[in-house]
Amino acid sequence: MEITSLKNNKVKYWKQLEDKKFRDSENKFMVEGDHLVNEALKSNLLLEVITTLDSDYPVDTYHVNNDIMKKISNQKSAPNIIGVCQKIQEKDITGNVLILDEIQDPGNLGTIIRSSIAFDFKTIILVNNCVDLYNEKVIRSSEGMIFNSNVIRSDINSILAKLKQNNYIIYGTSLNNGISPRNIAKNENVAIIIGNEGKGMSEKCQNLCDKFITLKMNESCESLNAGIAASIIMYEIYDNKE
Repeated sequence: MEITSLKNNKVKYWKQLEDKKFRDSENKFMVEGDHLVNEALKSNLLLEVITTLDSDYPVDTYHVNNDIMKKISNQKSAPNIIGVCQKIQEKDITGNVLILDEIQDPGNLGTIIRSSIAFDFKTIILVNNCVDLYNEKVIRSSEGMIFNSNVIRSDINSILAKLKQNNYIIYGTSLNNGISPRNIAKNENVAIIIGNEGKGMSEKCQNLCDKFITLKMNESCESLNAGIAASIIMYEIYDNKE
């Protein structure tokens, strides 16, 4: 199908998907570029394709001009393809778990999602007003790994109660007095809490932890970026269990 007018209702609809409330009400989100569209297609979550190319896809495909693509794209240089996707269904908690406490930076969340796939953390849980999973910067920085992850949004009390019922050990992160992630027993079911970029873990989360992890660092460095710290911790636990 070809669309040439910026006033077309479909164009207006796609533009509205930039808004979180509209995304939530429609249960849809958009991805930009060949790689992300193909990842969505492989995951059976691709609903529509919007493109300036002649290609057709096995879903509803809309051929548009560059002006329409620029209008609905969030990037400075508009791509030649955008996909409309069904939101990813939350699954049951399995494997090692990462709990993100008020992570606000979309780049950090995208990095953490990507690292969680690399280092075999099966579940990510967002608590306490984390950034929206479907923020376009989260999606781009995840490099498509968002389609391979199980991300759950929950309140901290109910999720930790559920984890403890399933014999998970809850580890917080601390600048000192914690153990190295390499010292976590290989047979433990672990849930690691990563705190806010500026404030760290909330007091509520700290009080619910069973143990704490500390990353050994040069004393001239006060702290690490949340995405980097989470990635190192996941790697250390993954490598220790190999």
